Amino acid sequence: MIAMKIVYLANILVAGWISISSLFFPKVAQQTVFTGAFEYSEAIRLVGALWGAIFLLSILGLFYPRQMSLVLFFQLIYKSSWLIFAALPAMLKEEPYPQGMASFFVVWVLILPFVIPWRDLFAV
Repeated sequence: MIAMKIVYLANILVAGWISISSLFFPKVAQQTVFTGAFEYSEAIRLVGALWGAIFLLSILGLFYPRQMSLVLFFQLIYKSSWLIFAALPAMLKEEPYPQGMASFFVVWVLILPFVIPWRDLFAV
């Protein structure tokens, strides 16, 4: 339970910052969050909205960790998908990609399977 709360707290800090910067200062986020790896696009705000949802759900996760574990499962799926289908091909082709974000995602993908309460998540 403590590990889940630590993950939710990390989500609040990281997702909150990424969400606010991407939604309200997308050109700053393009340079900081995405390390200038992509051209500026309004899609940055879409990412900000997604991370904003994770931020808000993670606040609830501090109070209801097991009930909100689906947000952790969602993160495991989308971070793994992005690593496999976006970051890895870019890395292999030596194309630019946000390396800091990719590193953070790798750590998260390695940690989340040990934090997610699988039995509770799929209980009938």
